[in-house]
Order: sequence, then C-alpha cells, then structure tokens
Amino acid sequence: MTTSKNARAATQRKRAAKQASLERHRLALRRRRMFWALGVVVTVAAAAVWIAVATNTGDGAAADPGNTTGPVPAPALAQSRIWDVTVETNLGTIELSLDGRAAPQAVASFLSLASEGFFNGTDCHRLTTSGIYVLQCGDPTGTGTGGPAYRFGPIENAPSDDLYPAGTLAMARQGGDASSMGSQFFVVYADSTIPSDEAGGYTVFGTVTQGLDIVRSIAEGGTITGGADGRPALSVIITKVTAS
Repeated sequence: MTTSKNARAATQRKRAAKQASLERHRLALRRRRMFWALGVVVTVAAAAVWIAVATNTGDGAAADPGNTTGPVPAPALAQSRIWDVTVETNLGTIELSLDGRAAPQAVASFLSLASEGFFNGTDCHRLTTSGIYVLQCGDPTGTGTGGPAYRFGPIENAPSDDLYPAGTLAMARQGGDASSMGSQFFVVYADSTIPSDEAGGYTVFGTVTQGLDIVRSIAEGGTITGGADGRPALSVIITKVTAS
C-alpha cells in the first residue's frame, strides 16, 4: 500500500514538474513574441520617420525634424516691408524680392540666416521635373535633411488654389507639419499645382525677379539619375546671399 502511494506521489510530482516546465516555456515564448513585436513597431516607426524626411512630400520640400531647440528669429525683423535679395551662385546671380508683409516669419528667418552666411557654400540638392517643377536649396548638408537649430510655423501666405506660378519662392517643410520649416526653400521654375496636405499649403515668401532662366537651365539638365526627382545633374552652389 505504501509503495503504491509513493508511486502515485512520484507520478504527481513528475506531472507537476512537467506542467511547471511547460508554463515556463509558454511564458518565455510570450516574452519573445512581445519583444519581437516591439522591435517591429520600433522598426516601422523609424522607417516612417525616414520616409517623411527623405521622400517626396508633394513640394519637393521635405525637411528634417533635427534640432528644434534654437531661438526662432522674431517676425519683426522682416519690418513689414519688401526686401531685395541677391543670391550669387557659381552659375550666375539670381535676384529675389521677399515680402515681409505677407510672410514676416519666413522672411525674418531667411534674412537672419543670410546675414550669418548660413547659405554660403550650400548647393541646391533637389530638382523635380514632372508634375511639380521646383529647385530646392538651403540645406547646409546637401542631403535634404539639414537645417538651422530651430523650426518654425505656422504656414504663411499659401495660395488658396494650390497654384504656385513660375518664379514663386516658398518654404520647404515636412508633410503634414506646419511647424517644421527651417532653412530649406524651393524656387518654382514653371507653373505648378502643389496639393495642400492636412497641414495646409506652403509658405510663399517671395518671388524671383531676375535669373529664373538660370534655374530653368538647371532644370533642362535634368537630374543625375535621369529621373523626375533627384539631385540636379548641373551643380549649382550658392556662394553668397545679401539683402537690402
């Protein structure tokens, strides 16, 4: 009788040990699945950020979120007036007219950066040649992801009909983010309809008064890959920007 009880007890202990081992295995499996799922979420989130920064957002104008802690130049610097700006490049001089009345924050930022020599030595890193016709400049890294130590908003002076005539000067930003403008801007060299997104349109802060033919000659050269969106095959470098 005792032997039988001992045998049953031993069997129960084995079953309990097996059950405990099975539960530990299931717990470990759940943890592995949880960590794997978390890794997928992080990877997808990182990819989404990369896409927002590096691909076409509708304006040829994606801007990196970067360091957003710096002081934003005060709109009052634009003095609510029209500014004449000269942009010297390796391909010739481009003259701009900036409207400090319609877009004071964007004009104040541009003037402040120009006075610091921020644009000197930067190249125009992006050209679009189909559907949207813009040349994008103002990135000190030349990658489409650089900018100053601040970002600003809101959007100013965006056209209600989404039409950006040839010669328009507008601010680049991230898709869906009205407060992501920095130093990157784009020149429209042929009439373009650029659809608004959930944040709105794109800040128009000036026009090209002379030298649009230089931009058009760059566009005629196409991109380095031959595609409709990429780095211009004809390199254009901003050497100096002055305002009066």
